[in-house]
Amino acid sequence: MNNKSENIFDVQGNVVILTGGSGKLGSVYTNYLVDNGAIICNFDIKKPSEELLNLSGENYSFFKTDLTKKEDISKSLNQVINQFGIPDALINNAALDSPPGSEENQNGAFEEYPELSWDKVMEVNLKSVFLCCQIIGAEMAKNGAGSIINISSHYGVISPDQRIYEYRKKVFNKPISYSASKSGILNITRYLSTYWGERNVRVNTLTLGGVLDSQDKEFIENYSSKVPLKRMANESEYNGAIQFLISSASSYITGSNMIIDGGWTAW
Repeated sequence: MNNKSENIFDVQGNVVILTGGSGKLGSVYTNYLVDNGAIICNFDIKKPSEELLNLSGENYSFFKTDLTKKEDISKSLNQVINQFGIPDALINNAALDSPPGSEENQNGAFEEYPELSWDKVMEVNLKSVFLCCQIIGAEMAKNGAGSIINISSHYGVISPDQRIYEYRKKVFNKPISYSASKSGILNITRYLSTYWGERNVRVNTLTLGGVLDSQDKEFIENYSSKVPLKRMANESEYNGAIQFLISSASSYITGSNMIIDGGWTAW
């Protein structure tokens, strides 16, 4: 028996809609997937960096899109279909910790958390996933193929460790709306994986841990002490999982939650 075959991790020529592709991790995913031959369609209300704009051409396009508005998503999707065809994959990456320009209490104690902040975070983190799946996923289902990757957080599985964040002393907390929205994504994935299974549209969650950025030393040390691998993730360490879930290597995986958090939730 010959087990040699084509590269099952190949994403060459795959048309991928990436929401929030102008953000920090979205930019990392974009560069990686473009380097591996995927065609990235960035749906974001925010203009991408000059570095990303320089990728423009056959493998990268920016579609200014308000992901909380159905008509915006439909318009951008139609442009993608006209230019590239039905997308092969959708990565629901767009998310907020808190609304832009938030005051400190919008990341502070639960008792003081504003209703308007709850509504805005839910709109971006959960409603946009619902709308993108409804509009883009429906086209995939009609076409009989596709992979949807919903990005969640380990704070959608467990609560933020309040001892680390010390939210009454130092405002550096993930608000309740963030945890609630990321938890909701898990059941959107389960629901749609069963709903579209017979249409060959796979729907999975990628649950991520904390990424090393510009946090202060005390926070990094406290966070890392909770992780079996004793560190935060580097920004490139989620690329392989995303490629895997887009590619045919994951062709029998749907309804799953792939947790990549250095072992935090395994304690």
